[in-house]
Amino acid sequence: MEENVFELRTDLSQLHEAVEQMRNEIGKVIVGQQEMVKLIMAALLADGHVLIEGVPGVAKTLTARLVAKCIALHFSRIQFTPDLMPSDVLGTSVFNPKEGGFQFKRGPVFGNIVLVDEINRAPAKTQAALFEVMEEKQVTVDGYSHSMEKPFMVLATQNPVEQEGTYRLPEAQLDRFLFKITVPYPTEEEEVAILNRFHQTPGEEIAAQLHAVLSATQISELRRLVRLVLVEEKLLQFIARLVTATRSHKSIYLGASPRASLAIMMSAKATAAMQGRDFVTPEDILEMAVPVLRHRIILTPEKEMEGATEDDVIKEIIHAQEIPR
Repeated sequence: MEENVFELRTDLSQLHEAVEQMRNEIGKVIVGQQEMVKLIMAALLADGHVLIEGVPGVAKTLTARLVAKCIALHFSRIQFTPDLMPSDVLGTSVFNPKEGGFQFKRGPVFGNIVLVDEINRAPAKTQAALFEVMEEKQVTVDGYSHSMEKPFMVLATQNPVEQEGTYRLPEAQLDRFLFKITVPYPTEEEEVAILNRFHQTPGEEIAAQLHAVLSATQISELRRLVRLVLVEEKLLQFIARLVTATRSHKSIYLGASPRASLAIMMSAKATAAMQGRDFVTPEDILEMAVPVLRHRIILTPEKEMEGATEDDVIKEIIHAQEIPR
């Protein structure tokens, strides 16, 4: 009897079913924005953080809340402002007269899914407070380290238009986000669907009816399954070619780091698993390349003056590569 070479080596039915349940629950409230929902779910499975860029009113904050609600996780929201101090985010030591000593009072960053609204509003000192917690999943205050509960994910938003009173995110911090998601306006048909859905029932009432479909323990198990997804050697070489091409391209001043290669690999494994496959295809890599790389490269001034975007240059690099089959 011949061996079935297409037989799945890893049972991903539980993961695929969980993803579909989450999509259905979120779809009860959110109209359209499938790409944003998909990438946030992929980042959750790949254990990464997400930067969401879009104009006000396109459901960035609402989507983050719904994701947390669907996974029965602790959701925390931090509104970044110019006067926000690091202790307002991380927490601080408070003197307890009963105990006769200091006790650490946790800040709002201690959550499972942390939404940082308008991350570019806070000064560099406060933005830097997120460096350690995003990379090492811990906070160090007064010489003591405090670990975050798992899973831990930062969803940060920023407005692409309004620049007054904002601070540009440093490259080191941008590099710690797995994806940068650009959220477009809904289409006219989607806008009509939004009006039909909410003209009688407020969105808060609909969101209150959502059910949790996953627990923190189940998320840990799904992440373990994602790590088991197979990536062939030729695809690893393809990822490396894409990333190294950003470092020598004539239109790019600063190319992507090795962290970008790891991000493409992990996100490609996550999106493959979400589709019920235990192996990565070239299409998975191509789909993840743009959201992984767009915030990790800096274009030359000449290219920016031409009106080109990071997405345009990344697609140009992709088209110049030979796709493995």
